[in-house]
Amino acid sequence: MNSIVLVIIGALVLIIGYRLYGYFIASKVLVLDGTKEVPSKVHNDGRDYVPTNKWVLLGHHFAAIAGAGPLIGPVLAAQFGYLPGTLWILIGGVLAGAVHDMVLLFASVRHDGQSIAEIARDTLGEKMGFITSISVIFILIITMAGLGLPIVNSLYNSPWGTFTVGFTIPVAIFIGIYLKFIRPGKIAEATVIGMLLILLGVYLGPSIQHTFLGNLLTFNAKQLSLILALYGFLAAALPVWLLLLPRDYLSTYMKLGVIGALVIGIIFVRPTLQMPAVTKFVNGGGPIIPGKVFPFLFITIACGALSGFHALISTGTTPKLINNEKDILPIGFGSMLIESFIALMALIAATVLPTSDYFAINSTPALFAKLNMIPKELPMLSHLVGENLAGRPGGSVSLAVGMSYVFYKIPGLKSLMSYWYHFCIMFEALFILTTIDSGTRIGRYLLQDLLGKVYKPFSNKNSWFNVIFFSGLMSLTWGYLLYTGNISTIWPLFGTANQMLATIAFAIGTSVLFKMGKGKYVPITIIPMAFAGTATVCAAIENIMTYIPQNKIILAVLSIVLVVMIAVILIESIRIWIRDYYKPSKTVSNNVVK
Repeated sequence: MNSIVLVIIGALVLIIGYRLYGYFIASKVLVLDGTKEVPSKVHNDGRDYVPTNKWVLLGHHFAAIAGAGPLIGPVLAAQFGYLPGTLWILIGGVLAGAVHDMVLLFASVRHDGQSIAEIARDTLGEKMGFITSISVIFILIITMAGLGLPIVNSLYNSPWGTFTVGFTIPVAIFIGIYLKFIRPGKIAEATVIGMLLILLGVYLGPSIQHTFLGNLLTFNAKQLSLILALYGFLAAALPVWLLLLPRDYLSTYMKLGVIGALVIGIIFVRPTLQMPAVTKFVNGGGPIIPGKVFPFLFITIACGALSGFHALISTGTTPKLINNEKDILPIGFGSMLIESFIALMALIAATVLPTSDYFAINSTPALFAKLNMIPKELPMLSHLVGENLAGRPGGSVSLAVGMSYVFYKIPGLKSLMSYWYHFCIMFEALFILTTIDSGTRIGRYLLQDLLGKVYKPFSNKNSWFNVIFFSGLMSLTWGYLLYTGNISTIWPLFGTANQMLATIAFAIGTSVLFKMGKGKYVPITIIPMAFAGTATVCAAIENIMTYIPQNKIILAVLSIVLVVMIAVILIESIRIWIRDYYKPSKTVSNNVVK
């Protein structure tokens, strides 16, 4: 199949889905009202609650939700062929992921910018609020440490990548000050300046590798783990306008620019998808994902179609920055569809590689030897890149090779293959890092909400002591896991836990609709909730059956705990839905759904 056809089909499906389904939910189900007061204006404190331009906030929100998932997940799922992943990215993105993100963002805006746990407490009761708090914090810590791993693995002993990614931090601080004090409101002007400075950092990256600065920026994995945790702390503690917001929205334009360049490259080169539509591994036994296409396709692709982590962003920083309720449609629904398109591009980049080369990169040498495949172009690609590319599982290397494979086929660019490869590795690290900063800040909110119930002074969100203490506590927990490497033992839980959180979020979104008296529209959340819940529970049970024979008791116990948590939340939710269906409350205040 020609890759251009897939690009066109994907773009059309997502655009039509936004125009029809997105507008339907915005106007008929949620009834977005631009005249209502929003939390950013009611509580404007210049730190967490800040009314923000729609396009700047879209950039921040997209940067926060678009982590490793849309890049790595589809690449790994290519093991099943290009068709299963394509179908789930497009269908799941429109009918599940975008609905999930938009409904939760709306719920938080109407609940005064509260977190998902606080919304659960308001709609499902104190017990469910407490269980949701514990579940979300547990999953978030695993997520932050897990997302940190590919950044560390991409940047250690790489001064070029470290400089280019690190350079975005002072640029973001400068742009934050520029918009706050020097030229307030000059968004377009600041964006141009910021992008030029980021491109300057990209351009200077290779030149510093063999200099004193290059030696200074050469860190090992342990050192980078500490630096990453320190960055998470700063992003969570500093005012949102100073670092988090400008860095995220500027990096979004770089992300979209690279993906746009990939689209142009695909159109120009017109590569053929060399991976079959469906491989024999849909029935299990694959070298990358050992399980069958159901349920592991949906667990693996994650953020490219549906991600529970997005609920933390939609009920974290973003609702505190929304300037107008009608901005929820492009920010909530639109950002997810952009991410789905990026996931499709990542899938294409992986599947244009010769099939044997794809498996040679993503399999260990021992497993690849059992496939009876012979690498086709991989030796030549390794020579051009200057690194041995075989036996580098995890998805990030094959994605960088696939993107470089498209670019280097453009006449005159073959000599730049090494540059393209290392640039793509850096691009992936930058992509993921924006999730780390927002996730740490959200963890600060969640910990403060939970412990504030125990000790009243902790609930004071204007206290600098609380800001620093909870930012440090969150960074310390996931930073410890990342530094010690213990996260590698529980990484298999990440995909399942992430989708379980999406199921919980759908349950909370359904409760909000019932509270609004919108019971006839709850199928938009209940149907994807049922599908996601079934897939994740099946995956968790299969994981447990795998862990026990391998004597991985801790993994098995944690998987059982997750299944029990989701079962309790769903049973209690259904009980409350039945009650609210017969006694619906249609009272909605100016800001808070009651």
